Amino acid sequence: MPLRALVTIRHGPYESCGVVDYSTSRLQGLQAMLEANGHHWILEQFLDWNTVELIVKGESVFKCNIIDLDFGGDGKLDPICKNAARAVRNAY
Repeated sequence: MPLRALVTIRHGPYESCGVVDYSTSRLQGLQAMLEANGHHWILEQFLDWNTVELIVKGESVFKCNIIDLDFGGDGKLDPICKNAARAVRNAY
């Protein structure tokens, strides 16, 4: 994969503290990992609850539950963020 891929981060709403919303606080580590690997990203909301999906060149390369991602941080200690970064790197 080229070093500067454009990654679409599709994310659905999830419940936090009794409120259902499209919060991006659990995506911070994932975004930091993608930037650290030289990729650019854009956020896209969609209707699937609790879901995060990474799209590279129109192809879904990674999918996980947003609740499983660590809250905040840089993603370096989150194994799911590492797997997502690896999936983007290995795309195509």
